[in-house]
Amino acid sequence: MVDSATPLHSQPQSETEPRSVLSLHNVSKTYGDFTAVDDVSLSIPKGSIYGFLGPNGAGKTTTIRMILEIIKPSSGNIHILGHSSALDVRNRIGYLPEEKGLYKKMKVWALIQYFAMLKGMNKQAAKQQAWHLLEKYGLKDYAEAKVESLSKGMGQKVQVLSAVAHEPELVILDEPFSGLDPVNQSVLEELIRDMANNGQTVIFSTHVMQHAERLCDHILLIAKGRKVFDGTVNEAKATIPRRIILESVNDVLPLSTIEGVTEVLAIENPEADSAGTRWQLQISEQLNPQDILRSCFEKNISLSRFEFTEPSLHDAFVHLVGEDAREHAFR
Repeated sequence: MVDSATPLHSQPQSETEPRSVLSLHNVSKTYGDFTAVDDVSLSIPKGSIYGFLGPNGAGKTTTIRMILEIIKPSSGNIHILGHSSALDVRNRIGYLPEEKGLYKKMKVWALIQYFAMLKGMNKQAAKQQAWHLLEKYGLKDYAEAKVESLSKGMGQKVQVLSAVAHEPELVILDEPFSGLDPVNQSVLEELIRDMANNGQTVIFSTHVMQHAERLCDHILLIAKGRKVFDGTVNEAKATIPRRIILESVNDVLPLSTIEGVTEVLAIENPEADSAGTRWQLQISEQLNPQDILRSCFEKNISLSRFEFTEPSLHDAFVHLVGEDAREHAFR
């Protein structure tokens, strides 16, 4: 990866080219009676970080393989970087597969150089890029080591760098965080942000919501092969009603007259020795929770609990996907 001021090796996108670097139109993939991907359509804008999210087996990898023309869709069509086939623009794409593997006897720097040359870089530029990436992302001390001597996490970082060393316009990473410890996960997040800042478009699949919440401009939620949501992280969170939990010995029903309070409901209090009643207030996106707190003081409602937290992307995923999400253990 190079600094943001350094131009990409590939030709810049002209004003007449579509801003969407990748679009799927009613794409499906069936295997006999089994539908792996069911009528998925989406459009990914240039320069975005786009997450494919879903439980294991949801259809993420199958979708990625169709995008790259590793497998053909049963129906629908795909356009990538202005072409109808990824094979026509293979050198403008970087791909990290879910099944990872490296040439174990090669030195680390030589491996990265080799993959960059396969994608069109000349030998000297590829070598310089390999050393640059290894230094920038904390692997310089391992540059002369053979791949077989690396830990699993180190090997995965090397494979990611090998996939992106040629500075592709479009980067597709299938479960890139799998098997990485928290420190190396942070390094990979840094790399993804650097690529986006360099004008590259990054797509990655994951079933771990925290990475997508920190990184993504847009997300696709997929379950049982079907698209259940396509939009920004904030739009996904907005599908969940905002809630405030109160506990009081007083009646809080007067709060229902506040504009933006859509529901006031007494709920079970798990603390049996509590003297107060626990309430759940559902509020609109426009209402500031502090207005509820202020109203409690104005209406002489004493509080022993006031709890408000913004919904997380994981909350939105469970809400949108339902039982499929409950069957999966998120990390």
